[in-house]
Amino acid sequence: MSVRELARISIFAAVYALLTVLPPLNALGYGPLQVRVAEALAVLPFIFPWAPWGLYLGCILANLGSPFLAWDLSLGAFASLAAAFLTRRMPRPILAPLPPVIVNAVLVSMYVAPLSGLPYVSVALYIAAGQAVACYGVGYPLLLYLLRNDGARNVLGGERSEDLAG
Repeated sequence: MSVRELARISIFAAVYALLTVLPPLNALGYGPLQVRVAEALAVLPFIFPWAPWGLYLGCILANLGSPFLAWDLSLGAFASLAAAFLTRRMPRPILAPLPPVIVNAVLVSMYVAPLSGLPYVSVALYIAAGQAVACYGVGYPLLLYLLRNDGARNVLGGERSEDLAG
């Protein structure tokens, strides 16, 4: 791994963490009803091969402020990493947000539901809805922009081309 990749991973992790812990976004980033704005970045492994590690580290940093600390640090971060690697394998941009929505809804709800005293299905639906807002509402337009903008994509170390941007 190059110094440039390490720097990208570190900056990406810091941005993810800041978009989660800074007010007013921190009010939305934790619990059974959440729209973690930083999850918009979860689509970027589709383009950037280094992004899964930035998401993983960013999730760990962000989850230091979680009310479900130990669970979010371990299982929450793992869910982000697993979703990121699945996102890398998606054949089309429109599918890139799907792994973070599904993986987080299934895995994160497994511990958030019992810890918050709510039914699993309800929490899974809440988390899926919040993920969909972040990943499809914000992340997908960002992904399309980067796929169509060679300069931005190349500066950030992307490998997919704009021929996938549809």
